[in-house]
Amino acid sequence: MPTMSAPTQFDAVLAKLQARMPTLWLNDRLGQPLPATAPSTASISGAEARMARCAPLLVELFPELSDTDGHIESALMPADNLKAALSCDSTAGAGVWFIKRDDALPVAGSIKARGGFHEVLAVAEEIALTRGLILPDDDRRRLNTPEVRAVFAQYTVAVGSTGNLGLSIGVMAAALGFDAVVHMSADAKAWKKERLRKRGVRVVEHAGDYAKAVAGGRAQALALPHSHFVDDERSDLLFFGYAASARYLAAQLKDAGRQVDAQHPLFVYLPCGVGGAPGGITYGLKALFGEHVHCFFAEPVASPCMLVQLASHSDTPISVYDIGLDNKTDADGLAVGEASHLVAPLMASQLSGVFTVSDTELFLNLRALKASLGVWVEPSAAAGIPGPRWLSDSAQGRAYVERHALDMRQATHVIWSTGGSLVPPEEHRAFHDRADELARRGEAALQIS
Repeated sequence: MPTMSAPTQFDAVLAKLQARMPTLWLNDRLGQPLPATAPSTASISGAEARMARCAPLLVELFPELSDTDGHIESALMPADNLKAALSCDSTAGAGVWFIKRDDALPVAGSIKARGGFHEVLAVAEEIALTRGLILPDDDRRRLNTPEVRAVFAQYTVAVGSTGNLGLSIGVMAAALGFDAVVHMSADAKAWKKERLRKRGVRVVEHAGDYAKAVAGGRAQALALPHSHFVDDERSDLLFFGYAASARYLAAQLKDAGRQVDAQHPLFVYLPCGVGGAPGGITYGLKALFGEHVHCFFAEPVASPCMLVQLASHSDTPISVYDIGLDNKTDADGLAVGEASHLVAPLMASQLSGVFTVSDTELFLNLRALKASLGVWVEPSAAAGIPGPRWLSDSAQGRAYVERHALDMRQATHVIWSTGGSLVPPEEHRAFHDRADELARRGEAALQIS
């Protein structure tokens, strides 16, 4: 195991992690300065501008985006019925709840469309501009002309993914005419592989987990001329694509009559795999709201890679395998052993904390979401639901509220739902059959103390 600079603090949480006990860890470095190498928030504005100028192109490529004028955005859904179903009525659990419906994002059906579409569009613009196929102010619909597509066909866009990022990258790259390749672990969902193949994407399977698929894909891409590898662990373009969502959420909150300031705190709960999507969103929200937004990541008890990295205070990468966990979870999109090397250093000063979720809790909360709001999601998308309860029902959560002098009666809670609309009906039925069986067996929702 790598050497850690603060072993005493890490040891306090390590035993719980190794026992797979649902745990809330609070970040003791919250509010410290960002690293000197932190990217400029101007890049967020750049991502916003790219998605805006490419919106007409996206409508042309994907007619289902016509309702949003080509914008990759989701609804902010009131969720007080979910709060009632989970009996979250204590002082710290008060305030107004929302579900951010990235599970229903058009085309790619998950949060990964935000970063994935942005990166592919950035690559397409760079190639077209460099080769003189378009001018900077040209209508980006020119990227879909036969002349430009013939050039894109000479380039490979590849990614390593357990599923949802692969779907977003593969679908976007294939739509523009690139040679699109997705490297996946052999045990990734069969329906995701089939959906990619039907879109004209080449799927390459690798033995092992997510990390093996990424490593294999990276190695193969580097060996090819005219190849771009989308690196979920290190990509600035993905990161800023996610960060660009913050301003739209701010507008939605304003439309819903929700202020964000010292008297009206905002809490956001984000499922975390490698960390690119939740990290980018956190970075964007902190740029807008500063200390008035409190972001928490949710990770499976078998795969708490960001928690391990941040709590260890290690200057070198540390994985869940290093502490004896097996990284096996039904939340397949969150089954990541090692946190993003780009994101973890940024989150060390911006993230409020991380809580872990058992697979049982995922299925019970998935069931509660369907019963209370009629929303069908995949297991990983239900990971953020326990967040408000950690603040209301745990000693650590209450201490956090008191330390920051937060009036939870005026709080806004946003639970980010990350994927599920493309899941086949038979898969959804299997999720809910399992959830119903857990309920029949008397499995209880999370007991927090």
